[in-house]
Amino acid sequence: MALSRSARRTSRWLALATAVASAASIAAAPGASPGAPGVGDPYFPTLGNGGFDALHYDLGVSYQPGSGRLDGRTTLTARATKNLSAFDLDLQKLTVDSVRVNGRRAHFGRSGDEITVRPDFPLRHGTKFTVTVAYHGVPKPLSGPIVFGSDYGWMKTKDGVFVACEPNAASTWFPSSDHPGDKATYDIRIDAPKGLTGVSNGRLVATREAHGRSYAHWRETRPMATYLATATIGKFDVRTGTTPGGTPIYVAIDPTLPTGKVDVYGITAEATDYWSQVFGRYPFEVTGAIVDDMPQAGFSLEVQSKPVYSAVRSESTIVHELAHQWFGDSVSVKKWQNIWLNEGFATYAQWLWSEHRGTRSAHDTLRAQYADIPADSDFWKVKVADPQRDTMFAGAVYARGAMTLQVLRERIGDKAFFKLLPAWTARHRYGNAETSQFIALAEKISGQQLDDLFDAWLNTDSKPALPE
Repeated sequence: MALSRSARRTSRWLALATAVASAASIAAAPGASPGAPGVGDPYFPTLGNGGFDALHYDLGVSYQPGSGRLDGRTTLTARATKNLSAFDLDLQKLTVDSVRVNGRRAHFGRSGDEITVRPDFPLRHGTKFTVTVAYHGVPKPLSGPIVFGSDYGWMKTKDGVFVACEPNAASTWFPSSDHPGDKATYDIRIDAPKGLTGVSNGRLVATREAHGRSYAHWRETRPMATYLATATIGKFDVRTGTTPGGTPIYVAIDPTLPTGKVDVYGITAEATDYWSQVFGRYPFEVTGAIVDDMPQAGFSLEVQSKPVYSAVRSESTIVHELAHQWFGDSVSVKKWQNIWLNEGFATYAQWLWSEHRGTRSAHDTLRAQYADIPADSDFWKVKVADPQRDTMFAGAVYARGAMTLQVLRERIGDKAFFKLLPAWTARHRYGNAETSQFIALAEKISGQQLDDLFDAWLNTDSKPALPE
C-alpha cells in the first residue's frame, strides 16, 4: 500500500517526534550506572543482581537427552530500581548466543558466572524492560558439601533430566537473578523428544506433539524463587484430579520405579488439605509431585507446586516437602543464613503429622531426640540462625530448628502457637522474611518476651537446657 504526500509528512513528523522523545528519555536518566553483580548474600555474594527487580520469566528450553544439549531462550521482564547503564544476569557455564534489551540487540560481556548486559540506551528508574537471552550448551550439575555431598541442579537421568536447584543451581540452566530475594512469575515451555513428558511449576497450559517432539507449556502465576523452578523431563505415568478440599493435583511418577507402599497421590492430597487447616490457605494453584528414578540425587526438593522426589520416598518426606509450600516457597528467606525458617518448620511439620496420625506427640519427639544426642556432639555446635554456607543443610538446621518450635509451643501454649503459624504465612505470603521478624510476631501474638528462648536454641553452640 502506497502512502499519500500528506501521509508521508505525517510519517516524517512522527519519526521526528519519536527521536525527540527517545533523546528526552535518555536525557531524563542522569547518573545512570551499572547494577551490582550480586545482592550481597553472605553465603553467595555474587548471586542475584542489583539495579532491577525481576517480574516475570518466559523460559523456552529444548533438550536432547542423547547429547545432553540444551538450547534455551529466556525473556526476563524486570523493573529498574535505579537509572541503569548496565546490569548483570547469573548464568553458569552455558554459551550465550545473543542478548536483546527491549527487542534491540545489546552488548554483553562474560566474567565467570556473570553476564554483564550493556544496552545502547539507559534504563530509567522505575521503568519496565525486557531482556532476551538465547543460549546453548550442556548443563552440568553442581557438587560439593552443601547439599549432603550430593550433586544437584540439572542432572541427567536414563531417559531425560531431573532438575532440583536449591540453593544456587537455577543459573545452570537459565539466565536469572538467582537469589530467593528476587521472586517472579513464570511461563516455562519445554521441548523434548516425542514420548517424553516435560513437567514444571504451576498449571499445565497446553501440550502438543509435532515433528517427533513433544511440547509442554506450564505457567506459575504466583511469585517464585529461582531455585524452585524445574523442567524435569522423562517418561512418567501422570495422574490428575483434585484433593478432597478442591485443590487441583498433578502427580507424575517414573513407571520404572517399584510401586512401594507409599501412595504418593493420596498422601499429597491429604497433606495438602491438612496443612491448609494448620498453616493457612494453600498458597498455589496446583499441588502435586514429580517422582523420578534418580539415585544419584540423595534428596528431594520442595519445587513450587510439585515437589520432586529422587525416588518413591516415605510418607514423612512427602509431608515435609508439602509443608515447604508454605515455609520456603510462599514465605521465602531474605538471605540463605535464615534457612532454618524453611527446614526447621518443615521438619516440625513431620512431628505434627505424627501427632495428627496419633503415633507420637511432638512433645515426646522433642524429648526423645534431645536425649539421643549427647552434649559433646557436633550437632550442638551448629548455630542454627547462621549455620554457614557449607553446613547450611546440616542436621541441626532441621532437627534443632524443629526443637526450637516445640519449645516455643510449650512456652506460649497451643492457642497462641497455632495462631502464630498461619499468621506468619499470611503476613509474608509470596514474600521474603527473616528470623527477627518471626521472633517479633511470636512475641506480639503471645504477649511474652522470647529473646532468651530463641537465643538459647538458635544462636548458641552448645546444648541448651530443656524446659521442665
